Amino acid sequence: MTTRVEAAGPEGLAAALVESGALQTDWLTTYRAVPRAMFVPDRVWPGIPEGTKQGALVDRNADPREWLAAVYSNVPLTTQWDKGEHQGDEQGTTPTSSNSLPSMVFAMLADLDVEVGHRVLEIGTGTGWNAALLAHRVGAENVVTVEYDRAVAEQARKTLAEFGKQSPLVVTGDGREGFAARAPYDRVIATASVGELPTAWIEQTVAGGVIVAPWGPLYGGEAIVRLTVDDGHARGRFTRSSAFMRIRQQRSELPEPAVFFRGRSWPAGGQRSMTTLSPTAVGGWTEQFVIGLQVPRAFWRTERYDGGAYTLWTYDLDGKSWASADYEPGRSRFEVVQEGPRHLWDEIEAAYRWWNGRSRPGFDRFGLTVGPGGTMAWLDEESCPVPGAKRAP
Repeated sequence: MTTRVEAAGPEGLAAALVESGALQTDWLTTYRAVPRAMFVPDRVWPGIPEGTKQGALVDRNADPREWLAAVYSNVPLTTQWDKGEHQGDEQGTTPTSSNSLPSMVFAMLADLDVEVGHRVLEIGTGTGWNAALLAHRVGAENVVTVEYDRAVAEQARKTLAEFGKQSPLVVTGDGREGFAARAPYDRVIATASVGELPTAWIEQTVAGGVIVAPWGPLYGGEAIVRLTVDDGHARGRFTRSSAFMRIRQQRSELPEPAVFFRGRSWPAGGQRSMTTLSPTAVGGWTEQFVIGLQVPRAFWRTERYDGGAYTLWTYDLDGKSWASADYEPGRSRFEVVQEGPRHLWDEIEAAYRWWNGRSRPGFDRFGLTVGPGGTMAWLDEESCPVPGAKRAP
């Protein structure tokens, strides 16, 4: 069995996080007082630093040294697959709970800008580590954390009770609803991503309060947004790229390809054309985000072949429109086929060229405004909305 690099330990991880800028020095006392190891179960699947995939199972009972190395590495640790329905040593289909990437945990806490005495609502308890960090910083009596999965909530409740003399309130429920009984809150933080910011989070936050959450469109791409609440609206900028599990109630049921083709032979009613925009150009995380803002309800899949060739398929959530773009290495023109009421590849091209024509802005130049009139994404200033990126409530 391949052994992980020996753990640097909690201080080694702290030094790396401080050097990266993720862990601010004013959080060091809390970091040391709330060890990550106390909130990691015996069986985890560590993330791979270069992507969003998971490695093989690490079992504390079988290899405590490897488990400790995983805990004090800057990687996320998957703790549950397929809503708990998957058991065994192999990976399941979809990770559904985790102990988050430490650098992201502390970067988001810095974005949250909590102070002693602040009332904080956390959405997505997970293992309870983030809630414990918050409780140490602002007082356990000021922290409410909501977890939808009953088993995950119960384990976090138990771990938090074992860890501290006083525990945050752990609520089993729908995080989209917040927790009105303890409102209003000075700060709200989500550890699961959303595509629609729940109204309840805004309503339960004081004027001038802050909401920090991973936000991203269906198509792909995601970033942390830091919003300030005022007059029934929440507005602010994105701070950094992220890749969180989607909040369960906002995970769309995606139609299968057969729904679009309805048994027809190729090209299944689609119209052929050629493009000079390579499918490889639109696959980056920022590019997906920009396309997702402007091409709502679209999602994509790839079909790969020998020699590096592949087809990029794009589908409309309503099951009526689709597009394919064929990539072959070394070519400068690529075949496109589109069918349905929407010309999805044309929409993707328009979104990409809009972004490319503005010097390819990163996440930090984008912002979000959420209010009674819906959700609007903007570039640089609220007065400059992203084309097509306003959604009705």
